[in-house]
Amino acid sequence: MMGFMAGKESRTTASTTACATASAPEGTETRERTAGDTDGPGPGHREAGDRGTGRSGTRAWTVRLLPVGIVLAALNLRPAITSLGALLEEVRTGLGMSGTVAGLLTSLPALCFAVFGVTAPRLARRLGPGTVVCAGMAAIGAGLLIRPFTGSTTGFVAASALALMGIAVGNVLMPVIVKQWFPDRVGSMTGLYSMALALGTALAAAVTVPATEALGGNWESGLVLWAGLAVAAVLPWLLFLGERGRAPAERTPARERHREERRTPGEGTPGEETPGERLPGRHPARKRAPAPGLRITRSRTAWALAVFFGLQATAAYITMGWMPQIFRDAGVPASTAGLLLALIMVMGVPLAFVIPRVAARLPRQGPIVVVLGVSGLTGYAGLYFAPAAGALVWALLLGVANCAFPLALTMVGMRARSGAGVAELSAFAQSTGYLISLPGPLLVGVLYQHSGGWGLPLALMSALLIPQMAAGVLAGRARTVEEEAAAGH
Repeated sequence: MMGFMAGKESRTTASTTACATASAPEGTETRERTAGDTDGPGPGHREAGDRGTGRSGTRAWTVRLLPVGIVLAALNLRPAITSLGALLEEVRTGLGMSGTVAGLLTSLPALCFAVFGVTAPRLARRLGPGTVVCAGMAAIGAGLLIRPFTGSTTGFVAASALALMGIAVGNVLMPVIVKQWFPDRVGSMTGLYSMALALGTALAAAVTVPATEALGGNWESGLVLWAGLAVAAVLPWLLFLGERGRAPAERTPARERHREERRTPGEGTPGEETPGERLPGRHPARKRAPAPGLRITRSRTAWALAVFFGLQATAAYITMGWMPQIFRDAGVPASTAGLLLALIMVMGVPLAFVIPRVAARLPRQGPIVVVLGVSGLTGYAGLYFAPAAGALVWALLLGVANCAFPLALTMVGMRARSGAGVAELSAFAQSTGYLISLPGPLLVGVLYQHSGGWGLPLALMSALLIPQMAAGVLAGRARTVEEEAAAGH
């Protein structure tokens, strides 16, 4: 290295390095060695730079542990809901809860997701996404730990709301964190997150009742069991407390930034998008954060995604709340009906990993939306004409249709250019969507009670799939909300 750095080449290299260093953020490397570099700094120089910053080793371990944190967080985003559904009758009896309050309790998740989810971007800007997710996991653990032992309906509902508050911010910020830290792997990381979420949903539905019986038959023991999973999820997120800046994946390397600053007018100016950057998911490291005044409501894609998210959530909550009863009324034994619901949820485990990866590679996600919608229509038709004879087939088809949720999360990450844009879009789409989903399960119950059968409810569920597919096709177009908001449409 000493001979190499002599003479004029030494002065040229030093000048280039100084220029790159001046343009790089504090705590980042000034230059990364690539396969084509023959004049880059040697290992000794890299180690010295790492010791100088004192942060590279810590950041490397942080990035490696982040997928673990994402998986643990995702596992906790549904057990508070599905574990209660499995023991709802026992909880009602134990607390003397009326049927009206029980109905309100089944609608509480969507209400909390809509009300508290909208606050997540503001909290993330002030405290950092990792800090907010860590606090959310703590809130889930505290709510699940407290609610079985409150001794009253009011206390039970309040503790449930605390846990759902934590779930709400996790719902909104998971796509944001994926976009910030893994911008080149939005599909695969969203698939991992969605797969873990589906696994947690199915696990709580299948395990809560047997675990309750194994622990003595007390519903309190069966519900408090899931608080331990939430506490475990807090631990990896402690590393992200106070992480308020951009993630390493969003930082532009100094060499690329220096190259952009030296572009001629014909090559484009810094801050302008290249044609390739207009495609969602392409070259995310070069994206600029959206203007602080981004008006998400001016984007048609944002509204389409909100409607798609709301209608798929409606179908999901109807499935979780009423599908076992549909099978039981058709003559299927209660235990088998529970297993069929678990099968619907389990279908999301492999498909939630595959669908986002496929969706991220397509310029438009409309074809996937249509396939999922047709699967749902076929499943509902089967439930009407032969609910017991083809129960297994209908459950499989509805499990496929239920995978509109990971597809919606993937599109949230693809329809905005930056982490800040994803935060705004995620909060808007999920909060608006969950408001849209509120009346669905209640309306199905009303139709079932007044008609005395499942013909009208199944007709309603089928009819809702038509606008869901239309909204999904619109949301799946290759455009970003920043572009539409800037253009005023």
